[in-house]
Amino acid sequence: MNHNTPISPRPLPCSGDDRVREALHHARRRGSVPEQGPEAMITGLAALALYGFSSAPPTAIVDRIDILVPRVRRLRSTAQVRVVRAAEPPEAVQLAGVPVAPVARALADAVDQLADAGAVRRLLTEAVRGGYCEPSAVVRELSRARLLSRPHVVDAVDSLLAEGRAVAEERLYEMVRAFGLPDPLWNVDLRLPGGPHLGGLDAYWPDQAVAVELDTRSPRLDDGDALWTEYTRKREVLERLGITVVHLTPRKLRDSLEQQATVVRTALMAATDRDPAAYVVVLPR
Repeated sequence: MNHNTPISPRPLPCSGDDRVREALHHARRRGSVPEQGPEAMITGLAALALYGFSSAPPTAIVDRIDILVPRVRRLRSTAQVRVVRAAEPPEAVQLAGVPVAPVARALADAVDQLADAGAVRRLLTEAVRGGYCEPSAVVRELSRARLLSRPHVVDAVDSLLAEGRAVAEERLYEMVRAFGLPDPLWNVDLRLPGGPHLGGLDAYWPDQAVAVELDTRSPRLDDGDALWTEYTRKREVLERLGITVVHLTPRKLRDSLEQQATVVRTALMAATDRDPAAYVVVLPR
């Protein structure tokens, strides 16, 4: 070994913050930013890491930082930065001064690059369980990105929808407990005596003839309109029997729990002013 040969110092590794700043700088210096419309924003796994997803790798070690830009931008991907284009980019979320794509869009961009079914499932589950967004928003973005034709994504979406319903049910239980509503019968089926099945309900107060039904339909289903028609038909049948049906969505339970409790309480209190409901058989679901 020639000890007189100078040794080039090894470059210090970039921190995650440095990589994010460099990716945004790359987008801003390459071509002009349109006067109208959003500039570049972080998306994909790096964005999820910035949101705090434990199932996303830290920004310091992701393979490439994804940046979302308008389709009209003239910008190329590099070894460190992957350019993702959108005809109509969403409004960025500012996290500590960094423009970041909304969670549902960032998830879709991350899933687009993942072939690991377990990794996809963990990301989608954390998005719902962590309260970052609702399943419907995620499925809409996955559908828009044409990712629902991939079997491992479809499997993850099925788990996501099951997780979304479980979270919504937990919020419904919390609403009843936290706001002092009387305990209902949970998860029941109603039938007419000796007659047809009337449908399942998430909560039912038989003394007041008040029911709560959660709308956890999947927007990816082709028969979404048919399912909504079935919801409407069931509600009309029950209300003709004198049963008040309160229709709640997971988003309402997430964003305005107290308001939804007031809606249910009002329906329960109004029972004394209504004619008695028809007798129905209540069965566990």
